[in-house]
Amino acid sequence: MGVPFEALIPYGIMLAMFGVTGAGLSKIRHMQNGGKRARHSVDQWDRVMMDRDRRLTGYLRGQTDNPSAPAGFELNNPWRLEKRIL
Repeated sequence: MGVPFEALIPYGIMLAMFGVTGAGLSKIRHMQNGGKRARHSVDQWDRVMMDRDRRLTGYLRGQTDNPSAPAGFELNNPWRLEKRIL
């Protein structure tokens, strides 16, 4: 005796919803990375370079080919210093 097709409809709905959710999350992650693929094995050097790129371009994954830094970048220091106690 075969399985009635009515029993397979909920499984099809669940499969479709998981597929829509996965595709939506993938698209959101792709858009958050500026249209680039996700990075893997990001070490401290990569984090520093991504922070520098963010300060230069305004985007975490943004890069520029301009050889000179924009105005105000010389005051945009990533180091957080304590105030001196005298």
